[in-house]
Amino acid sequence: MNKGELIYEGKAKRIFSVENDSTHLVAEFKDDLTAFNAQKKSSEEGKGALNLKISTQLFNLLTEKGIKTHFVENISDRDMLVKKVDIILIEVVVRNIATGSLTRRLGIEDGKKLPFTLIEFYYKNDDMNDPIITDEHAIIMELAKSQEELAILKSEAKKVNDILIPFFAERNLNLVDFKLEFGRLPNGEIILADELSPDNCRFWDMETGEKLDKDRFREGIGGIKVAYEEVLKRIM
Repeated sequence: MNKGELIYEGKAKRIFSVENDSTHLVAEFKDDLTAFNAQKKSSEEGKGALNLKISTQLFNLLTEKGIKTHFVENISDRDMLVKKVDIILIEVVVRNIATGSLTRRLGIEDGKKLPFTLIEFYYKNDDMNDPIITDEHAIIMELAKSQEELAILKSEAKKVNDILIPFFAERNLNLVDFKLEFGRLPNGEIILADELSPDNCRFWDMETGEKLDKDRFREGIGGIKVAYEEVLKRIM
């Protein structure tokens, strides 16, 4: 199996075609760190490999629990073989505890446990700073084909949350919030894509409240690699 051409480069990954295989892609996890829609940039050696390992553990867990994902196998310490999907340009954000943009937008107390799981949709568009959107916006913009597709995104996101909350709680971590991306297979089936790592999930230690995610970069706390290594250690 050989990498083909680079077909897309995002903030955290490069996506390559696979030679003589039109049904799979290679996702290469980068060491780059970005925040505030790439207004703040840096890199952390080894971060990409850590995120690949963490994502692999979580994708395997979700697969065991009946969630369909694009993950196939790891082919190096940075490269993941995935199913080729048509990415739906909606970022699905799942919130259990108020922080970040939710507190800034609505003034909800930072750290407040929400009375129910909040699902939000954002338009995946860097040039527009990934604006929050409603169901109606998603249909008007043709990001989703129907209200039924949006219902699938919400339902799958809640299922993922219901699996991950107790999993991390057993490891003394609060799953504060996280971002999911989904894609369509050629037959139209919607499956989970992208990654699950401290880059797109917020983890707080249950006892100390220590942040073990990319907020350490956003807030200039430092110790990013050590925090990511701690997350990996707890889930292995």
